[in-house]
Order: sequence, then C-alpha cells, then structure tokens
Amino acid sequence: MSEKDFIAHHQASIENGNFQWSAPSNIALVKYWGKKENQIPANPSISFTLNNCKTITKLTFVKHFDKFSVTNGNFSFDLLFEGKPKEDFKPKIQKFFERIEIYCPYLKDYHFTIDTENTFPHSSGIASSASGMAALAMNIMSLEKALNPEMTEEYFYQKASFIARLGSGSACRSVKGSVVVWGNHEGINDSSDLFGVEFPSTIHANFKNYQDTILLVDKGEKQVSSTIGHDLMHNHPFAEQRFAQAHHNLSAIKTVLENGNLAEFIKIVESEALTLHAMMMTSLPYFILMKPNTLEIINKIWKFRNETKTPVCFTLDAGANVHVLYPENNRENVLQFIKDELVGYCQNGNYICDAIGNGSQLIQL
Repeated sequence: MSEKDFIAHHQASIENGNFQWSAPSNIALVKYWGKKENQIPANPSISFTLNNCKTITKLTFVKHFDKFSVTNGNFSFDLLFEGKPKEDFKPKIQKFFERIEIYCPYLKDYHFTIDTENTFPHSSGIASSASGMAALAMNIMSLEKALNPEMTEEYFYQKASFIARLGSGSACRSVKGSVVVWGNHEGINDSSDLFGVEFPSTIHANFKNYQDTILLVDKGEKQVSSTIGHDLMHNHPFAEQRFAQAHHNLSAIKTVLENGNLAEFIKIVESEALTLHAMMMTSLPYFILMKPNTLEIINKIWKFRNETKTPVCFTLDAGANVHVLYPENNRENVLQFIKDELVGYCQNGNYICDAIGNGSQLIQL
C-alpha cells in the first residue's frame, strides 16, 4: 500500500448521523523514538494493546447545505471533553484535520461535534493522545464507509491506522489487535511505516491476558512533549545504533512471543525501557524524565523478582510512571507485592490495573 491508496473516492451521500468508538492506550515493548517527515517512524516498534485505559469518542455530523460553508476553507467542528467545551484541545484536532484532508476530502462537507472522554483521569499522567486520536480516526472511517459502502474491512482498519498515525504516531497501534507492529521490519510480513499491523504469528499462551499495572509516580504534565523528544533524535550521537538495536530487539521479541520465553521477554522489555530514557539523557538538550520514586520501584521489582523467581518486569513510557508487566497466573502475588511495597512510591497511592486488550470497539448507539 502507498499513501495514494488512502485517498478517498466516495459515491454515496449522507446528510447526518453519528458514530461512537472506544480506542485503548497501548504500551510499547520495543520503543519508537525518532521520526521522519509525515509521522514516519525512524525505527519499528511493537506494543501491547491495553484493555481498560481507553478513550470513548462520539462523532456527530451534519452536512453543510450553504455553499459558503463548504468553500470557505475551514473545518467546522465543536469539541467537548466529558460533555463540556474544551477549547484548548481544538488546535490539535485542527492540525489533525489539516494533515488528513488530502485522504479524507469529505471532512469540509460537514459540521462535526466531537464528544470525548477517557476511562482514566485526564491528569493521571497516562498519555491519551494515542487512544484519543485512534478513537477519532475510527469514527471518521465509519463516516467514510457510509460514503463508500463497498469498502473492505481490511481497508477500513488499515486506513484508520494510517490516519490515526497522522494525529499521533503511536495511535496507529491502538486500532486493531492485542499485539501490534508499526514500522517496516524484514521479519514481520506486511509491516509498514504507514500503519500498524497485527502481530502475524500465534502468541504463546504465557502472554494470554498479560497484565499491566500502571504505577502513577507523577501525574503532572509531560516535562518534554513527544514531538520535541522525537526531534532530538535527528542529531543524536547514538541514533543509528539505537535504530539498529530496535530492529534487532523486534526480531528477538518476535521469537519470544512465539515461544513463551519469559526470561528473554524480561531482558528485552526492560532494556528497551532503559534505552529510551538513555537516549533522552544523552540528547541535547537532555532530559531526565524518571523520578527518584521511579528508580525505587525498579529496584524493588528487581529484588522481588530475584528473591521469588516471579516473572515480573517493568517498562516505561517517556515519563516517570512505571508499567508493571506479568503473566495472569502471577496476578495475585504481584498485586500483593504492589500493595505491600510499591504503592507508597505512587502519587497519592494511585495505580491502575490493566491487561492486554483487542483494540478499538464500535459502540452501538
């Protein structure tokens, strides 16, 4: 597929309607850090799709009937967050519409009301851009499918991932599948820089319903935006080595997800998390996004794993919060460990229990 294949050519006409979708967050196991023009990743990544941490977005649309509205060059939309106007979100949606207009030229034919909410607190420190942009992309594609009823399901999901990526890179991994690969990789059939693809092999039973408990160490705003962080890779002294490492680690974790080797899974996932932060610490300007409590939690996890032989590990996003990953059959003892030893390092004792999910879901209205 090329970018040109995603330019809409619709036949039908629809005057008004609404759709509602939920889309989950995801957590990368092999990290994407660094991007090229048009939201193209500098290296491939693979992620677990989450189940509980998601955005629910309802899109209501009404067709313009006066010529001026259609031709004045503006997108027409209202944005509500949890039912209330949210003006400071609008510039990001405006930019998103501008990026996808060439692929979705029908957008200027309608006035949209976008009503969105998260199942996790907005100030929780969990990034909502992936789930938010994925949920909006699913709704837009539902409109496009109404305009082009002959659209195949495969194309529907590919284009949804493609346009979600133009809103937030990692959003393309929140569309479909429990384990998703984004970025060209020689070992993953049909992998693409343009959209995420479901992991093509059978995933070992060890990873079925894998658990992710998110420890909310710091619920404040990001110290550095993702856009700025990715841009720092352009002149980074270790960039090429990092991109090669990501390719190697994706090959390695593909084998692990197939054969169920939890010890190797732990090595790759923790190394990737620390490498992500090492890249930020060695860029110019440089950032330390971990907090003292992040390091305390990591050391506690290492000690607990060493003493109990429980296959629990951590990963991090570009922030201080810790994702604690472990098999479902270890849930009881790991949650007890979290309550006994880790909750004290969380801001206000807050953490969220989650697990692998299946991607975006249409909500029947």
